[in-house]
Amino acid sequence: MELDAAILSRIQFAFTVSFHIIFPAITIGLATAIAIWEGLWLKTRNPIYFQLAKFWIKPFAITFGMGVVSGIVLSYEFGTNFSEFSEITGPVLGPLMAYEVLTAFFLEAGFLGVMLFGWQRVSERLHFFATCVVAVGTWLSAFWIIAANSWMQTPAGHVMVDGRFEVASWLEVIFNPSMPYRLVHMLLAAMLTATFVIGGVSAWFLLKGRDQAFARKGLSMALWAALILAPVQALVGDFHGLNVKEHQPVKLAAMEGIWPEREAGAPLLLFAVPDMDNETNHFEIGIPRLASLILTHEWDGELQGLKSVPADERPNVPLVFYSFRLMVGLGVLMIGAALWGLWLRRGGRLYEHRPFLRLMNLMIPSGVLATLAGWYVVEIGRQPWLVQGLVRTMEVVSPLPAERVLFSLTLFVLTYSLLFCVYLYFMAKLVRKGPPDMAHLEQHLIGIQAPGYALAWVKKLQHDKAEA
Repeated sequence: MELDAAILSRIQFAFTVSFHIIFPAITIGLATAIAIWEGLWLKTRNPIYFQLAKFWIKPFAITFGMGVVSGIVLSYEFGTNFSEFSEITGPVLGPLMAYEVLTAFFLEAGFLGVMLFGWQRVSERLHFFATCVVAVGTWLSAFWIIAANSWMQTPAGHVMVDGRFEVASWLEVIFNPSMPYRLVHMLLAAMLTATFVIGGVSAWFLLKGRDQAFARKGLSMALWAALILAPVQALVGDFHGLNVKEHQPVKLAAMEGIWPEREAGAPLLLFAVPDMDNETNHFEIGIPRLASLILTHEWDGELQGLKSVPADERPNVPLVFYSFRLMVGLGVLMIGAALWGLWLRRGGRLYEHRPFLRLMNLMIPSGVLATLAGWYVVEIGRQPWLVQGLVRTMEVVSPLPAERVLFSLTLFVLTYSLLFCVYLYFMAKLVRKGPPDMAHLEQHLIGIQAPGYALAWVKKLQHDKAEA
């Protein structure tokens, strides 16, 4: 079989960006959680919050480092594998990527050292400020990346000059029609990802009968967060779907498996086998008219189908169709887990019900999988366009020998697979080690006379002992 450099370049970028997105999805939520725990400790002086922050800061640091390392290559791949794309969209996307570095990355890099190593070297207020700045930096990073990607989905605020995009309005470029929905959807996805990592690890400690107070607090807070975030995410997803219907109807048709040029009263398909060759679905299982009701708010509302555009302007329907159902299915499972946890909490069995704890343990990767599935819907559903309706993907691929692209793809797969195994090894090692016990923390802080951040806690301990 003859190798195709264009297909290999697309596979290479898809693999590297899929690997990279795992880590920001975790760090955005973890940074926020650590800031919340530290703030709660400063307010209540409950040492469990301090223990949670101290434990999770190490997994955060490892995950943050993996995100930086895996993300560096992406900007280079634009130039090496999609050079013409970089040339014609550079005036728009180049500054957006630069803003991400100048704001988000500089904030994170500048205060990360204080966050990680300043516990006993700076005041408690300054350390908390550094932690909050790092968390805000992760949000800003998501803001600029989503702005750039959303512009490719729903381009706005530009003019064409000599075959290149030029900015007419930065406000319209940044806040393009899909950007607000996608930004909120992504931030909530990151929060849910971290929520189920925290909840799943806490459930593992409870199953092992270890660090009960620490694990109970972590699981309890994770489930309260899931009970709020998961339903809100479903609502935001619905608004996002309406936005896709307006601006990218072919993507929506692939998500819902709608083939006719226009279909009134379209069913919500729970399962089907899309057939692109025969332009139909097999083995459909669906709820009549529900897709039209959700997307048009009318039982007989019409939706645009895949046959409304030529075959060469349709995405890979099975990949979009199944990715969307995986994302939604995991979201429903998250809502179900949060409600089950609420029911057990009301019955006083939350921390002892082993089937529920096993489920939470199994759901550790659920947020990552749902995020990946969502990105596949977004990116594959846009094809064959790299900039929706304006630039085709296959027209801007660099003219590279297929053998070279295959060689670099193979190196990426081998290197990233090794890195991921190392990452999982150290994450598992940190979890097995468990949180620092309170007696050790107190002895450590007192033993070094606790300058800076720990001074308030040591004074409190000494005061409590004097009163006792």
